[in-house]
Amino acid sequence: MPFLGQDWRSPGWSWIKTEDGWKRCESCNPELGRESSQCSLSHGVMLNSEDEEIFNNEECEYASKKRKKDHFRNDTNTQSFYREKWIYVHKESTKERHGYCTLGEAFNRLDFSSAIQDIRRFTYVVKLLQLIAKSQLTSLSGVAQKNYFNILDKIVQKVLCDHQNPRLIKNLLQDLSSTLCTLIRGVGKSVLVGNINIWICRLETVLNWQQQLQNLQMTKVNDGLTLSDLPLHTLSNILHRFSDGWDVVTLGQVTPTLYVLSEDRQLWKKLCQYHFAEKQFCRHLILSEKGHVEWKLMYFTLQKYYPTKEQYGDTLHFCRHCSILFWKDYHLAWLLKDSGHPCTAADPDSCFTPVSPQHFIDLFKF
Repeated sequence: MPFLGQDWRSPGWSWIKTEDGWKRCESCNPELGRESSQCSLSHGVMLNSEDEEIFNNEECEYASKKRKKDHFRNDTNTQSFYREKWIYVHKESTKERHGYCTLGEAFNRLDFSSAIQDIRRFTYVVKLLQLIAKSQLTSLSGVAQKNYFNILDKIVQKVLCDHQNPRLIKNLLQDLSSTLCTLIRGVGKSVLVGNINIWICRLETVLNWQQQLQNLQMTKVNDGLTLSDLPLHTLSNILHRFSDGWDVVTLGQVTPTLYVLSEDRQLWKKLCQYHFAEKQFCRHLILSEKGHVEWKLMYFTLQKYYPTKEQYGDTLHFCRHCSILFWKDYHLAWLLKDSGHPCTAADPDSCFTPVSPQHFIDLFKF
């Protein structure tokens, strides 16, 4: 028989099989039910105003203790990380393998915890976490959600320690806090995996991280060579290496010399040509009073309408021959001819495809 009852925590109703079919049993002792209702009624009558205040305080204290207990169960010190470099991506059941791979399982098993310590993979992992925060947070299992916040905690502590890439993390936390507010207040408990108190504690933790990053002070290093000591052509080459316009603006705020170099029209023209097609920036052409193209304004205008090209030092790879998602270690690949996973192809390198963060999520959309 299916589980039937008014509350999922109740023991359910009792049923008896008869000749006419299954019938629900009535309460065996109706007097006991009347006694309990009378006791609750008398208890309500005995409460005066002071007792009601004490009762409400005890109720709030109990809710607070329960919330702390739920948060303790979800403590970030309890981790469920795997150390695997690859995972088989199967989308349907076969005779050899039952089930399919989900986004949460891939997030659990691939070694993202160590990837954030690699400067080449750091931006890639942060972008992936940001995309998950925007649209895929509720599709993760309970363990995957716990690992998600564990990795995020490691990223925040790393940024607070080494003072690198704070802008990326601020954008990630802003999107995550907006999503959590929408899920907790707007959507409700129906789509959330786990206790609502855990999600409230997670939101408070994210707001606390945002406050810590807001109060982050960059320490000035007075020893050794600084940017001001470099020649102008070297500083210009550094600016031309950036693929993100916000990085150019941020570096231009360091010194007056860098500000002048960051306003170079040719620099912003190359950024527009790198990220956008000619047809795109011809539709949003911005001219100055003298008739010159305002390439800097065009870049930030086009950024609102079209996606920019993503550039990462290292990404996950997908083997089309084996259907395996894996981290590729270039040092081992060069020294030991290691492809990063047990590949059976004759020419493994020809089967590898870099996986962008959005492509990673699309792999698990069935």
